[in-house]
Amino acid sequence: MIKRGDLVSKQRGMLIALIAIGLIVLTAFGSILKFITDYLWFKELGYTGVFLTKLMTQVKIAIPMFIIFTLILFFYLRSIKNDYYKKVNSNSLGISEKRMNQITLGVSVLVSLLSVLAVTSAIWYDILKAFNGTDFNILDPIFFKDISFYIFQLPLMAKIYSMLVTFVLFLIIATIVFYLFLIGARRPSIREVGEDQGYRRGGLFGNYIPNIDTVNIKEVLNVGVKQLSILGVIFFLVLGSGYILKQFELLYSSRGIAFGASYADIKVTLWLYRAMMVFSFISAITFAIGLRSKKLKTAFIGPVLLIVISIAGNGIALGVQNFIVVPDEISKESEYLGYNIEYTQLAYNLDQVEEKEFPANLNLTREDLDINKETIDNIRINDYRPTNQFYNQRQSMRRYYRFNDIDIDRYIINGAYTQVFLSAREIDENLINDQWISQHLKYTHGYGVALSPVNAITATGQPQLLIQNIPPISSIPEIQIERPELYFGELTNNYIVINTDEEEFDYPSGDDNVYTFYEGTGGIPLKGLNRILFAIREQSFKILISSNITSESKIIINRNIMDRVQTIAPFISYDEDPYVVVSEGKLYWIVDGYTTSNYYPYAQPFDSYRTNYIRNPIKVVIDAYNGTVDYYIVEEEPMAMTLSKIFPELFKSLDEMPEGLRRHLRYPEQLFNIQAFMYRDYHMTNTSVFYMKEDRWDISRETYGNAVTQMEPHYFIMKLPGEEREEFILSIPYTPTNRENLTALFIARNDGEDYGKLVVYKMPKEKAVYGPMQVEARITQDSEIAKELALWGQRGSTVIRGNILTIPIEESLIYVEPIYLQADNTSGLPEVRRVIVAYGDMIAYQPTLDKALEELFGDEDTASPSPDIERPGSGEDMSLDELINLANEAYMNMEEAQRNGNWTAYGQYLNQLESYLEALQELYTIQ
Repeated sequence: MIKRGDLVSKQRGMLIALIAIGLIVLTAFGSILKFITDYLWFKELGYTGVFLTKLMTQVKIAIPMFIIFTLILFFYLRSIKNDYYKKVNSNSLGISEKRMNQITLGVSVLVSLLSVLAVTSAIWYDILKAFNGTDFNILDPIFFKDISFYIFQLPLMAKIYSMLVTFVLFLIIATIVFYLFLIGARRPSIREVGEDQGYRRGGLFGNYIPNIDTVNIKEVLNVGVKQLSILGVIFFLVLGSGYILKQFELLYSSRGIAFGASYADIKVTLWLYRAMMVFSFISAITFAIGLRSKKLKTAFIGPVLLIVISIAGNGIALGVQNFIVVPDEISKESEYLGYNIEYTQLAYNLDQVEEKEFPANLNLTREDLDINKETIDNIRINDYRPTNQFYNQRQSMRRYYRFNDIDIDRYIINGAYTQVFLSAREIDENLINDQWISQHLKYTHGYGVALSPVNAITATGQPQLLIQNIPPISSIPEIQIERPELYFGELTNNYIVINTDEEEFDYPSGDDNVYTFYEGTGGIPLKGLNRILFAIREQSFKILISSNITSESKIIINRNIMDRVQTIAPFISYDEDPYVVVSEGKLYWIVDGYTTSNYYPYAQPFDSYRTNYIRNPIKVVIDAYNGTVDYYIVEEEPMAMTLSKIFPELFKSLDEMPEGLRRHLRYPEQLFNIQAFMYRDYHMTNTSVFYMKEDRWDISRETYGNAVTQMEPHYFIMKLPGEEREEFILSIPYTPTNRENLTALFIARNDGEDYGKLVVYKMPKEKAVYGPMQVEARITQDSEIAKELALWGQRGSTVIRGNILTIPIEESLIYVEPIYLQADNTSGLPEVRRVIVAYGDMIAYQPTLDKALEELFGDEDTASPSPDIERPGSGEDMSLDELINLANEAYMNMEEAQRNGNWTAYGQYLNQLESYLEALQELYTIQ
């Protein structure tokens, strides 16, 4: 006969079980839904292998790990239970041994499942890297291991060690909890044993438990000691293995004067870790013996020694650092400082920088300008910020179009290599009305680009557009856009449904609109179950009920190009500035992909995440119409090659990239900025010079607008000194720390076989070369310029000083800075009103670049012939009086050239005067 109380208890148990199952199903349903829809999306792009690599790796890890964890935990808990049953009055337990085994197994399965899910999610990628790592063929200077060990294996080892420590701590907690459960387990009822049979009401569950005198506390402790001895051995073994890893982690120490293991780290801390490792293993033995033999002194002698050695060792290391290293720092740390310099250069590819001397002479002629015409024709007199304002105000056409930012690239225009600004005209989804049809069916794409050369302006001082309007009108024979639609971009965040009964807005035409239907390959069919799945995923009931959606309709998700590439390959770091490219009549986006690590030995980190290695071996191309994504490896870099082993179907070789796109690959500003920042210190290879910061550089400053700011790198088309043709380069100038004269130009090359090569042009140390801020100061102090700028500023306008550009031509430097004028109203656009060119001590201030150059160097027809000037010989060849007379003659010639406006001759006579003064100094030294 079933009692009513038992029935109620069973019903309550079934209800709890059903609620638990329901919660599990609901939780799992979201994950299953995301998995299915993600799989369909990866399948659309042809990357199911990439998607399944993670899943299959996790399954391969999870199944054996789950079995091992479950068995370890089950048998461990069962051993506790068995010992307890045998030694602590098992008849007092109200739970049968079979029931207890079931509980133990259930707990083991649940805990193992949750643990394995967390572990596999955390280490699947690290395991793949560790087993597919590509050698760097560079050894660290302390342990002589290939850098690949630190990049690929050490991170996995560190995670496994952390998990082992966590697992041991969990076992300790589980042991305590399990003992409490056993002690507090259900006891026989009062009807079975009675109050007078040694039981009382209480316990963990409020039932009857044995009185304290019926429980053999000593036996409980004996059982606990056995478990503690096992856990103690495991703990100290794990601790010892941790000290093995700590040895390698010394290579990331920040104790010394530079990043990496220092004198005290190698001479003291390394040996401390080795001693701690040995004593950890000894402690494992003594702890087990001591507890087994019930000798606490033996058990804890190991742990006590570990604490003492740790305190003493750290004290010795501190003492060595303060009393031995600091008083003789350069001598003691020189070797390790050398390692820091060498490996930092390797980590940032700075060891490949080619250093060249740049004379910075003042002998530039009109003929030199004519020879470098392509360089002159590509001098940028527009800035990207005013250009972005102009595009958005004059080319947005409708309020919902927006140009997100300005990209810089180069194209062949009318047969000439030309640097241009261009930007994609996207739909800003925040400016469309919030009706579901408008957001997801009607306004589906942006349209076309605007393009203007960096060196050309209209009569009103605005960029001269070569591609403009809707549909795009191109005045460039070489660039015609046949597929201007942008279904994928930087502002496309909403999903859209295409091939519906609702026509898509294509572009405005006068007072009417032109409509279209998508003809591309993108999208996931909304047939059958897919329609339900994506309605749930996007939380939109309208996907289910809309009559506009047919069996031919498709849904396009992840349209934001950054979300798109990060979803496919989250293990790659991406540049923050994708840029649009016109090629073969279509629009594409190119995103730079980086491989990074914070495990490169001795390399100085560049950010708060301690990232100390970076390369740009991956270029990602996204078709703006179809949404296809192609990953290209452009450099055989070890981390990229490792990724290609893990995901073979993801990557293509550079040879497979269409030539039209290859011509538009560029060295990324983000990487160049990092390298330029690191090179300020790490151009110094002499450890004594590095230690004293004797030759530390800073990135130059400039006046932009009305504020002084650090310069950004700029793209140029120019002929580098000593080269035969113009090329696309990225450049930034350096000045010495706390000084403003120019000390070097840092340049990254972008074209053809020279792509990625880094060059630094160093200015002569024996003479001062004007730096950007010194030129800015001279512009500010020029009375004519100051007068006109002040006058403009009083007429309801704002004067904006543009970027100052440092341009090497032959053996000389010129500086170019545009001056903008902007009306003080909401619709005012910056207009280029003047161009300043500075050369040596001379400044030209004219409405155009050509006129400014003519003022300084004359034009082809009117320029005065250059004087025939020879440098003097050594000071030993002339007397003091002869040199003084020649210097005076050169000075008089300079004044004559200045009065005649012959600035070319002026510069050459100035150069001659410098030579005579150098000879005088040499003669004085000899005498």
